[in-house]
Amino acid sequence: MLSRTSQMASAIVLSACFFGAYAQTPAATPPAKTPTPQQQRMSECNKSATGKTGDDRKAYMSSCLKGEAPAPAKQLTPQQQKMKDCNAKAGEQKLTGDTRKTFMSTCLKG
Repeated sequence: MLSRTSQMASAIVLSACFFGAYAQTPAATPPAKTPTPQQQRMSECNKSATGKTGDDRKAYMSSCLKGEAPAPAKQLTPQQQKMKDCNAKAGEQKLTGDTRKTFMSTCLKG
């Protein structure tokens, strides 16, 4: 019968041998996964949706992922277009306060 010390020594040596053999075995690397067509489409849609937020982004992503053409931009009404133009002119002239208010009123009427 072996003594307690020699049993422990044998167990340690055996463990070291097993661990050494296991450590030298190269780990199997999983093959690189190629993205599925849906994943590829999601990536492309995400890149092209840069700058869109909220409901605009949701609508864009939905149509993009379905492969549909994006919805055309909303057309401004004539009043909205006039407001946009007058606002741009007031900005160019660096108008502020009452001067800007008077200019915008006159511009929008004309």
